[in-house]
Amino acid sequence: MGKILKTVAVLMGVLLLSPGFSSADSQPPAVGGVLPEFSLSVPKNDDHQRYLGVAGKEAFSIPEIQAEVVIIEIFSMY
Repeated sequence: MGKILKTVAVLMGVLLLSPGFSSADSQPPAVGGVLPEFSLSVPKNDDHQRYLGVAGKEAFSIPEIQAEVVIIEIFSMY
């Protein structure tokens, strides 16, 4: 359970700090839809890079994370 929480925490930090992740003119995801492809900046922290399996890269996508479960929480301020 601890590994899942750590993965979620690291991923949330990456998502929040990634420029260009959100787009004001995009539509919300459809129920049952597929997550669109996008890339995220690699965290600056070496431990986080190794944990996500993205060390040595400049950017990565969600499918590159070697985990049994990846949870993505989407926030909107509107």
